[in-house]
Amino acid sequence: MNLDEILQHEETLDPQDWQAMRSLGHRMVDDMITYLQTLRERPAWQPIPQQVKERLHQPLPQQPEGAEVAYQDFLENVLPYPHGNIHPRYWGFVNGTGTVLGMFAEMLAAAMNPNVGGADHSAVYVERQVLDWCKEMLGYPPEASGILVSGGSMANLLGLAVARNTKTDFDIRTEGVRAAPGMMTVYCSSETHSSVQKAVELLGLGNKALRKVPMDREYRLDSAHLEKMIAEDRQAGYLPFCVVGTAGTVNTGAIDPLNRLADICRREGLWFHVDGAFGSLAALLPEMRDRLSGMARADSLAFDLHKWMYLPYEAGCVLVKSKAAHEKAFAVVPAYLAKHERGLMAGPEWFANYGIQLTRGFRALKAWLVLKEHGLDKFRRLIRQNIAQAQYLASLVEKSESLKLLAPVPLNVVCFRFTSARLDEKALNELNRELLMELHERGIAVPTSTVLQGKYALRVAITNHRSRKEDFETLVREAERLGKECLQ
Repeated sequence: MNLDEILQHEETLDPQDWQAMRSLGHRMVDDMITYLQTLRERPAWQPIPQQVKERLHQPLPQQPEGAEVAYQDFLENVLPYPHGNIHPRYWGFVNGTGTVLGMFAEMLAAAMNPNVGGADHSAVYVERQVLDWCKEMLGYPPEASGILVSGGSMANLLGLAVARNTKTDFDIRTEGVRAAPGMMTVYCSSETHSSVQKAVELLGLGNKALRKVPMDREYRLDSAHLEKMIAEDRQAGYLPFCVVGTAGTVNTGAIDPLNRLADICRREGLWFHVDGAFGSLAALLPEMRDRLSGMARADSLAFDLHKWMYLPYEAGCVLVKSKAAHEKAFAVVPAYLAKHERGLMAGPEWFANYGIQLTRGFRALKAWLVLKEHGLDKFRRLIRQNIAQAQYLASLVEKSESLKLLAPVPLNVVCFRFTSARLDEKALNELNRELLMELHERGIAVPTSTVLQGKYALRVAITNHRSRKEDFETLVREAERLGKECLQ
């Protein structure tokens, strides 16, 4: 076809029949509401049959199948086999549950389809409002900077990038890390999330630059060891520049001595970054604030709203106390992004100058809507509820003759295993590994696992607003029963 023929037959991706699409959309909403309403009638997780996996490995469609056919394919081959974190008995990794209005918010955001990299439009102001709320929730100063990101991994990367660029006496954006007169080093607990290691590697520092500090008996960073390591590294010609504290470790929920770490960083002239992916939100509770008070002294703070604020994925955040340092680490303004006095190119500072992405989705809308729907007090009650559920589960484990706690329960993570005097450590690890897979495959519950001092543990991380007391009773009862089956 030549140019004239193409222009005479212009096409669009809008529906040819708007009423038919409206009806399909209404059906989708009804189906998803029913799906969420009836979660307890389905397994916590179920394997994907091989024939379904084969159906999900199809050739690229060249010709239209239509919206109805595509949706039916989704209903039959995608919807029945979720990750599971929407289920009341899902406690794996540290995954949030999502909400109904959060689901609708994703549709609304997609309908508006803005790029929230910058410019003067409503989505930018919604994100600024959500960031102000986040600062208020976590005791950060109103003048601090921040940006919504995909999750804690990206938040840690951005926070450490600002730290790297700020704590040098040369222009690292121009010269690169090779201009440093020695190896720049970052310090964290051996329990710190793996995303910190990835960030250090991506920032060009190398894995050797990540100095892992031993933990104490409660799985917290040992501050005395930290001070010793900093002094020894300086003596060896290294350039310490950052300490990472954790507010709620993934393995056990431990909270590092944040105030002590803040004191050390201030005295040593180091950047203090806190990974508060889920545990930071416990600061909403008055009874938890003392344990997390050092978090507000951090130069940068990473956390997720899709964990203990229960929002749908993705919704992470990084706050940076110095707006100037934050912008200096990332800002690039080519001619095609130059700010104007009026029109779309006016408005506040571009978010693109505070992170890696220029193209950014409307993550803030779900946070804005859901916080307005429920109010912060509801989230306080739910976080307190999850902590109480963790204590209840720990008490059930302690009362059990065949289960044993493997770590303290300071927050919302419970680590335990099935035990038997008949088995050695290796056999116990193998049995508990089998027990975990049985719990998954039978659709009973979804804890995940970790290894603590060589012991394989079933790990329950409770960031689920749908869980109830009886769900934890079911977990303990079934873990005891299946563990005894595995012994036979």
